[in-house]
Amino acid sequence: MKHQRITVALEKEIRSGRVPRGARLPGELALARRFGVSRNTVRSALAELCEAGLIATRTGKGSFVLFDGRPLDDRLGWAHALASHGVETRVRVLGITATREEELSGLPGMDCPDVIVIERVREIEPATVVSYERSCVPAIGGLRELPASGLGGDSLTEVLTRAGLYADHGEQHLRGRRIDAREAGLLQREPGAWFLNTRRTSWAADGAFVERVDSLLDPEHFQLRLDFRESAP
Repeated sequence: MKHQRITVALEKEIRSGRVPRGARLPGELALARRFGVSRNTVRSALAELCEAGLIATRTGKGSFVLFDGRPLDDRLGWAHALASHGVETRVRVLGITATREEELSGLPGMDCPDVIVIERVREIEPATVVSYERSCVPAIGGLRELPASGLGGDSLTEVLTRAGLYADHGEQHLRGRRIDAREAGLLQREPGAWFLNTRRTSWAADGAFVERVDSLLDPEHFQLRLDFRESAP
C-alpha cells in the first residue's frame, strides 16, 4: 500500500538519526508533494508512526520525533537512564506482594526464598506503555513493609539503596518472545506481539542477592547493541 512506503522511508530516517528526537516533521502537504501521494495517504503513514511510538502528532502544531537511538545506562534504573536522554516517563505500580520464589533459593547469596515482588509498567508520553517489569527483592529489613507502604514515590533502586542493597555485579540474559494474554493486557498490545525479554540478576559487593528483574521491552523503543574490539594477533 502507498502509505506503507512512506512509513518505511520515514522510519529509516528517524531510526538512522537523520531526523533527530524533538525535530518536527514536514507538514502533510509537503510530505504529500515529496512522495507524490494524497494528504490522506500521508495521514495514514503518520498514524502508523504514532502507533509505533516513533512520533507524536499535536493538533495544530505538527508531528514531532520521539525516538532516540542513543544507548541507555540502566544501572541506576530505567527512570534515570531515560531521564538523562530527556525522555519523560511515568511508572505505574501494579502491585507489591510478599511471596516465595523457590527458584531463587539456589542462587548465590540467597539463603531464603522469601521475596517481595514488585510489578510495574512504564509509560512515555502520549500514554504509551513501553515496558513491563517484575522485580524480586529479598524480604529483609524494611523491604518487608513494602506491600503495605509502597515505594512512596521513590524508584526501586533508591529503596534498595536505603536498605543497604546496591548492585555491584550481575548477569543479564536477553531473548525475544511473544507476549501472552495477561501481558498483552498490561502492555496494551495484542496477544502474540513480539517483545524483548530480559532477565537481570544482581548481587552486592559482598555477594548478597539484590534483585532479579524480568522485563518485557517494546522493541520499537528499546534495542540491543553489543560493542566489541578485535585483539591484535
